[in-house]
Amino acid sequence: MKSYLIGVDIGGTTVKLGLFTPKADLVEKWEITTRKHEGGKYILADIVKSIEDKLEEKNIDKSMVEGIGLGVPGPINNDGIVKNCVNLGWKVFNIEKNLSELIKLPVKAGNDANVAALGEMWKGGGEGYKNIIMITLGTGVGGGIIIDGMLLPGVNGSAGEIGHINVCKEETESCGCGKKGCLEQYASATGIVNIAKKLILDTTLESILIDKEKLSAKDIFDAAKLEDGLALKVINKFGEILGRALANIACILDPEVFVIGGGVSKAGELLLETVKQNYEIYAFHSVRKVEFKLAKLDNDAGIYGAAKLLF
Repeated sequence: MKSYLIGVDIGGTTVKLGLFTPKADLVEKWEITTRKHEGGKYILADIVKSIEDKLEEKNIDKSMVEGIGLGVPGPINNDGIVKNCVNLGWKVFNIEKNLSELIKLPVKAGNDANVAALGEMWKGGGEGYKNIIMITLGTGVGGGIIIDGMLLPGVNGSAGEIGHINVCKEETESCGCGKKGCLEQYASATGIVNIAKKLILDTTLESILIDKEKLSAKDIFDAAKLEDGLALKVINKFGEILGRALANIACILDPEVFVIGGGVSKAGELLLETVKQNYEIYAFHSVRKVEFKLAKLDNDAGIYGAAKLLF
């Protein structure tokens, strides 16, 4: 009898779902709106209904589904207990137990960044490696750690929260987490724009960025590819901060490869080379020759990794 896995990636705007075979063949993917009203109390029920509707549509009996893997945007421990998903309105509860009771199937959950790393190891930029650090550069900065093919979530599910490593004790503005000087303030899409805005105020360089009404990280990388002096200065600053942070992380975890994903990673080889060059300046000699790869699964990394959690 054919069997299936279901991967679910819960985001602040949408919930992405994927139906897989155990050999990682994606049968179908779809998404639903994340209903965050009233503390997010509708989210799990919506997921259950969406899955059951899809199984009925595909004429798949629930007994043919081995389980559901779940990526959650917040800390979650090995027992499946979520510890405050602020952007969903969730407090502390056992998401594995709650969802399993609703849908009558086994459930395994993990932090979304860790789950994305697992997906990239399985079928993405980290395929063929067993010791991976994934960095997601988007609105924020996240990370996932895989050692010898296994996720390293930490006691509280917070391992890999590299966006909140302190990289500048002189910073006066606060990060979203409440601290000051976090990596996220410099290496996220928003952080890159903030670096540019500060440099624009203090530069005599001519630049196509100066008159941009609404500046984005993409604008900055595009300008850098055109050899725009100010843009190159911004990218070098970003690369120096992120490269130095990764060099420190490598001294502890000694990975085979850094896989870089998230919206900012669409800058491609320019981003990769800038970070790698700076990394090699700061890295301890025995970890200097780590591979750098771009993520390949894009927005599907979460559903792939969630399905992989079930193995």
